[in-house]
Amino acid sequence: MAPAVDRDPLDAALRAIAEPHRREIIGLIRNEELTAGQIAAHFTVSRGAISQHLRYLKDAGLVWDRRQGTRHLYRTRLESLAALRSLVELIVGDDHAAPERDQAAG
Repeated sequence: MAPAVDRDPLDAALRAIAEPHRREIIGLIRNEELTAGQIAAHFTVSRGAISQHLRYLKDAGLVWDRRQGTRHLYRTRLESLAALRSLVELIVGDDHAAPERDQAAG
């Protein structure tokens, strides 16, 4: 489950957020530090699965952790999210009329 070695950090981040649980984890720890157990409490998957997702996100540069005694606290690296946002904006552009155009075409 470890991410493939990517030369481009954005490629690693895009691979990481392709999985729905990892996107949800990023949202949970965007504004606060949580332990793996606290994160796991929000899911029906095992705590081990959450730990693997956290490791994947950390390896992709989207999450950082720090030790506090025997616990690891996790938090989203906001600068990595900013890089992803910039990439999406580059792809999408600032064409705010696109949703109306797409609805009219559909």
